[in-house]
Amino acid sequence: MGCASCGTGGSAGCKNNGHCSSGGCNKLNVFDWLSNMDVPAMHRFDVVEVRFKSGRKEFYRNTKKLDIVTGDPVVVNVPNGHHIGYVSLQGELVRLQMSKKGVNDDDEIREIYRKATSRDMERWDEARNREDSVMYRTKGIIQDTKLEMKLTDVEFQADGTKATFFYSAEGRVDFRELIKILASEFKIRVEMRQISVRQEAGRIGGLGVCGRELCCSTWLTNFKNVSTSAARYQNLSLNPSKLSGQCGRLKCCLNYELDTYMEALKDIPDVEEPLKTQRGLAKLQKTDIFRKIMWFGYDDDNNWHAVDVERVKEIQALNKKGKKPVTLQENESEIDNLDTSSINSDLEAMDRKFSGKGKKKKKKKKRNKFRDKKPHQKSEKQ
Repeated sequence: MGCASCGTGGSAGCKNNGHCSSGGCNKLNVFDWLSNMDVPAMHRFDVVEVRFKSGRKEFYRNTKKLDIVTGDPVVVNVPNGHHIGYVSLQGELVRLQMSKKGVNDDDEIREIYRKATSRDMERWDEARNREDSVMYRTKGIIQDTKLEMKLTDVEFQADGTKATFFYSAEGRVDFRELIKILASEFKIRVEMRQISVRQEAGRIGGLGVCGRELCCSTWLTNFKNVSTSAARYQNLSLNPSKLSGQCGRLKCCLNYELDTYMEALKDIPDVEEPLKTQRGLAKLQKTDIFRKIMWFGYDDDNNWHAVDVERVKEIQALNKKGKKPVTLQENESEIDNLDTSSINSDLEAMDRKFSGKGKKKKKKKKRNKFRDKKPHQKSEKQ
């Protein structure tokens, strides 16, 4: 929506000066980097992107050549009525968005009727004020009918004749009887739309463990499959409580750095069996992917030994030939030369910093030299 641009109070758009009454500021907004490109009016792309409640976006054609800017409320054509949305994008960038989402520029794109007037906005506010009460009542009806579904949100059409009910469920739900009850009680046309749990979390919103707003409620629109292998490749603990998001599924951010880890893992050899040395079998304990260091340990030794990736490959090649090196290092002299102090220097610094905490320092009592001093003994009488 780009309401941040109207902070001065003199620009066009919704004119709320950064305080959006629709609750859509900075939600799935797009920066139009082609907005300053000069294009003749006759060659301007006549399709604009319109945003609705909870970031839902659709494309509409400006057939009447209306003078609209990003953030303007417009009345658009929808099946069996009209609806109001905010212009979120226009110009040549819309053409790129349509190509990205696979939307064809044909007659199926509906048109924009007009700019929303004050009367249109008042009527839309009246319809939106009914959403909370209708949702609470519908949840009670769902509980009475014992349907295995969870109602997430209700969106009223601007003309007040239709409402869309968003719900999530594990399987298919027979809600034909529910539609009859809702239509007769609220006197509206009812549309039931099933969404996934990730989309449900995006509509509700919230804060993640990182302290930022959820990606699915701010900018993420395409949900890719997230598997536990993404956590394994990144050496993360397979703890469901830490890997799961607010939707109960694996966090989408597990895929963000996966490509970087996969690229770095190409140089890491696969250690399927312990390395054979004359000292014994060395088992892999930990791998530092980006530093290219692998840690091995012997059964009779509690210490871990840092070995370079190239050295691990060399030992594996020797083991295939039936040879065993003396140790994990090249020779005995390099055991002392291998500097592993810098690898965990940050952890050692933290240990030294907090090692003294919890121990109460004993205050030394200062002895009063005057109090402890013995009184002067009188000399013996002569």
